Amino acid sequence: MATLQEKEHAKALTRRVLWKLDIHVLPPLALLWLANFIDRTNIGNARIAGLERDTHLHGNQFNIALTIFYVSYILVELPSNWVLKKFKPSRWLPFLVALWGTVTTLSGLVHNFSGLLAIRFFLGFCEGGLLPGIMLYLSTLYKRHELQQRVGIFYASASLSGAFGGLLATAIIRMDGVGGLAGWRWIFILEGIATVIIALTSMLFLPADVASAKFFTEEEREFALTRLRASYGVTMTAPLSEPSQRITTADQGDAEKASEVKVEVRTEEALVLNQEDEQFEWGEVMRGVKDPQVWMTAIAYMGIIISLYSFSLFLPTIVAGLGYSGGQAQLHTVPPYVPAVVLTVVVAIASDRLKWRGPFILMFLPITMAGYILAIAAHTNAQRYVAVFLMATGIYPCGPCMLSILPNNSAGHYKKATAVALQLAVANCGGFVATFTYDSTQAPTYIRGHSITLAFVVVAWVAMFCNVMYCIWENRARAQGRRQDNLTKYQELWDSGKTRAPIGDRHPDFRFTL
Repeated sequence: MATLQEKEHAKALTRRVLWKLDIHVLPPLALLWLANFIDRTNIGNARIAGLERDTHLHGNQFNIALTIFYVSYILVELPSNWVLKKFKPSRWLPFLVALWGTVTTLSGLVHNFSGLLAIRFFLGFCEGGLLPGIMLYLSTLYKRHELQQRVGIFYASASLSGAFGGLLATAIIRMDGVGGLAGWRWIFILEGIATVIIALTSMLFLPADVASAKFFTEEEREFALTRLRASYGVTMTAPLSEPSQRITTADQGDAEKASEVKVEVRTEEALVLNQEDEQFEWGEVMRGVKDPQVWMTAIAYMGIIISLYSFSLFLPTIVAGLGYSGGQAQLHTVPPYVPAVVLTVVVAIASDRLKWRGPFILMFLPITMAGYILAIAAHTNAQRYVAVFLMATGIYPCGPCMLSILPNNSAGHYKKATAVALQLAVANCGGFVATFTYDSTQAPTYIRGHSITLAFVVVAWVAMFCNVMYCIWENRARAQGRRQDNLTKYQELWDSGKTRAPIGDRHPDFRFTL
């Protein structure tokens, strides 16, 4: 039994390890995500500054240019996550960001609709792998219920980027005419160059994994690896049935390692499968594809994304419809993001402490619904502006909750990689809807756009409710011993040579986070 002194030492080491990870990993990731969101939403600011006029767009061509982005964005998400471990996340993620920074810079040189289409398509190719990659990367550095507050910090930077992007665009537009270029072109050129610089800088700080992190001492590295591996599994509490008795857990007497799942095949030498040693298997990919949580959370996230993307892309246009123009329109897009940033972080911290994900989404989506209902019923500009605050306040805190569910509830590297990327690929199909939800013919009320988005937010709430109930049901079944046959099925797969992946979330003692 650990002495009080040993427990205090372990606590101190935990604080040191988390602090070092936080200061070396979160700031670069926050900057990468900030760059991502600014680059994605700057086309909305460029639209106000004259992009449509100068590129001779008409009808719904602007919306088509936004939509083509999501085609390539969705296609690249799964393959990017599969190769992440091979190419090292500390290199792969900055590489993607540097690539799209270059493409963004070239966006400032387009002169017509076809040029804009080509640029947006390649931009999606570069950006698609970032978010699933960040989520998978963080889940290899932090324990399950340390994850969301870290996600909340870098996600809050996305909320901040909405405000920052508006302020930045206001300043850059003043360069109108410099070098013979319009102000909207400078938005793309300068923000693209800044993105490349951020990417190259982040490459210097991000560690590939815990084992190779140079900022740890030997003692910290060993402790960090032990606690992380201990968090991957659960304790076996019931006798194992034949023929599954060869699947064992860590020594019951060791409290620190009690939750570490080891798969041992009792030959002359025991084989221990750690996450970093796992090899790619199509069987693990199929486990991710067949997971019902992937599809329920993907549908829920699609509804959230439609609201989030519509809000980000068209807030400048909505504000312009309220009677503001130019710099005033850009500046009035900033305040709605303030409560969104604060609540995103507060909810993320509370979510990790309570080990809740879905329940917070179920609490906050009704605030967004209220915002859209107010926007639909509003008769004055002041009411519409208040509605925008409610939309942002309800929708932004849901993002980190949604992003943390599958990393928490999937175990096995390639199963998790597939589940996380597939959820985002399906959810990002909402981008197609988002880009056609609002058009200039609806100004200034945008009642049709708000009504469509409200419907999707309601669907998101229902899908998330189903996922929470599924997790409760599955956890209860496991607690009652009704999933013990998972051990037998896994043993048969192992013995037949069909898998060499760890048992992962199939283990009957694994519990899903709500």
